[in-house]
Amino acid sequence: MAGVLLARSGIEVVVVEKHADFHRDFRGDTIHPSTLEIIRELGWLEDFLRLPHNRMPTVDVAFGDSRITVADFGRLPVHCRFIAFVPQWDFLSFLADKARDLDSFTLQRETEVTDLLVRGETVVGVVARQGADTVEIHADMVIGADGRHSITRRLAGLRQSESAAPIDVFWLQIPRESREKMPLFTGGHGSLISIDRGDNWQLAYAFPRGTGRILRAQGLDALRSRIAGLQPAYADRLDAITDWSDVHQLTVTVDRLRRWHRPGLLCIGDAAHAMSPAGGVGINLAVQDAVATANILAPVLWDRTPTPADLDRVRRRRAWPARITQIFQTHLIAGLYRDTADQALRPPFMLRLSARVPALRHLAGRFIGLGVRPEHPNSGYR
Repeated sequence: MAGVLLARSGIEVVVVEKHADFHRDFRGDTIHPSTLEIIRELGWLEDFLRLPHNRMPTVDVAFGDSRITVADFGRLPVHCRFIAFVPQWDFLSFLADKARDLDSFTLQRETEVTDLLVRGETVVGVVARQGADTVEIHADMVIGADGRHSITRRLAGLRQSESAAPIDVFWLQIPRESREKMPLFTGGHGSLISIDRGDNWQLAYAFPRGTGRILRAQGLDALRSRIAGLQPAYADRLDAITDWSDVHQLTVTVDRLRRWHRPGLLCIGDAAHAMSPAGGVGINLAVQDAVATANILAPVLWDRTPTPADLDRVRRRRAWPARITQIFQTHLIAGLYRDTADQALRPPFMLRLSARVPALRHLAGRFIGLGVRPEHPNSGYR
């Protein structure tokens, strides 16, 4: 997104992608109203909504016998008042297709960054591997948007601080029956989120941080029983999980950089502030970082190389929205992911309060759907 927006502004951009395509299993699917509004403002919404997708106008949680609406997007001041579930590889392919029409945009696939080019203290490009060849890509500015395990962040020597995330996740798939609708988020004995992947449900089974070894020691039958307890409709399909090799554990980390830049380089998205999957906000915060980056730095790049002060303007605009969201993820909604064998246990306090106070559902819808500081592409640079 940052590359597309900068290229639309007339800036020469090279986006480096390690793989031949964007297909990765461990990527989120939630395109929130904030991102849909950005797509609309860019004139792409009609094309985007032609992609296969599911719409979620509210976030509903099942906890034991209770069914509660946690967030309602119905009053948001945007065109699309829903979360669109679109596989992230489809979203990235969509952006790449839009970028193909821009003369100043180049996407280099199967190109892996291995080092930074540095002159004095300033980053002036990257060294990358293309098959058996090593290439140098020179640049006035390098943007590290390469995720929570960012190599650009590591090579730049930028240090992050970490907060304890309340959950870890088992990631697995089971068959999906035709016309089967997306079920609720379910909580109780662990928590379960189901993502429609066509012929399969992609399941994210969340449990308290650090208890993965205990769950593995209990065996696959116990895991199948836990999932069936959360979604009884899945019981006859859980035999598809035949071995622990079918179950991938994701250790959730929440971290942030104190400083997002060094001369010539800027980190954004998960490279600057890795998010928990709670709320599905990570990709949407990253997109907002990208919009802010283009709005702030495109006018600078027309005239000169950005200074460290220019780069730090992005952090100063985007750091506190990311931090507030991380606090929300690690503290306020931790009760949704607790592990209790008592399916009849009352929902956490915040859920009970949300059920009683409609205004809280709309407030949560605004927080999840739009974020703390929504960004909009600057019309002067399109």
